[in-house]
Amino acid sequence: MKLIKFTKKGIYCIPGKFYLDPWYPVDYAIISHGHADHSRWGNKHYLCHTDSKYILLHRLGKDISLETMDYNSPKMINGVKVSFFPAGHIIGSAQIRLEYKGKVVVFSGDYKTQPDFITTAFEPVKCHEFITESTFGLPIYNWKKEEDLQQELQNWVINNQANNRTSVFLGYSLGKAQRIMSLIQGMDDIFVHTAIHNLNEAISNSGISLPKTIKLEADFKKETLQNKIVIMPPGLLGSRLLKRIPNAATAICSGWMQIRGNRRWKGVDAGFAVSDHADWNGLLDAVKATEAEKVYVTHGSQATFSKYLNEIGISSAEVKTEYGNEEDTEDALEKEPLKTSAK
Repeated sequence: MKLIKFTKKGIYCIPGKFYLDPWYPVDYAIISHGHADHSRWGNKHYLCHTDSKYILLHRLGKDISLETMDYNSPKMINGVKVSFFPAGHIIGSAQIRLEYKGKVVVFSGDYKTQPDFITTAFEPVKCHEFITESTFGLPIYNWKKEEDLQQELQNWVINNQANNRTSVFLGYSLGKAQRIMSLIQGMDDIFVHTAIHNLNEAISNSGISLPKTIKLEADFKKETLQNKIVIMPPGLLGSRLLKRIPNAATAICSGWMQIRGNRRWKGVDAGFAVSDHADWNGLLDAVKATEAEKVYVTHGSQATFSKYLNEIGISSAEVKTEYGNEEDTEDALEKEPLKTSAK
């Protein structure tokens, strides 16, 4: 008997009678993490990692039916042994391991193999079948070590302060913003947009300690931000709010900034390759570590990555899903800027 099948609603566990990160409403959804392309509204019941609890309640509503589970703390669902393992993607992200009658399938969700300063580090899980993303599944993507990235961002802030400029980092409110905070904490006051502040509060409700930040109020005085640090969603690039920040130097933080041509994206001053996804070598290392007999490649550069896996002797197939629009869906959540007074 097959353990999973790919359906119009999402990845379905046949004996367990539940779905993994479904993109249409179902009765029972096991959620890998809190990004909007993986945790959608409308399911009757949700199961997620403990650290994702308040993120889902914040984004999907406090009245949803929700249960949680820690890493490596198995739960039996209709005879299927379900357990979570760290994915290293964002806070609370999990790989979902399914075991039934001796067969093991692992759904990675989104993951990052490179350790950072804020997320529980990725753990490879051996299995018979592995479902992997391939967001950055091209050889050109090769991330810097976290310490080198930290130095790069901090040097940029120092240079901006020397030139009487306010450092504005643009990064998505869930995952990216907290990562940026961890890279620049202790340098100066960090102001964050309301969307980021609200998610920081949700994350803190799980008992997770985050770097200290200050909520960017709608009626902020310009002098309070001079030479300081601001983090806001990229959907606010070009907004009235951003234009009010004094002498702003802007930087996009995204894995896409690895490509030189993207570094002047939409006229920002700088681009830093800060990604919550695995790079090319990270994807390969993760797949090989599973020792899987079959690998299913989802969203991203799946054609290239799947072809390469087959060429090196790892049986692989492409699978079409509705994941991978993380940046679009996060943008939609964060598009509304703070209402500002006409000063």
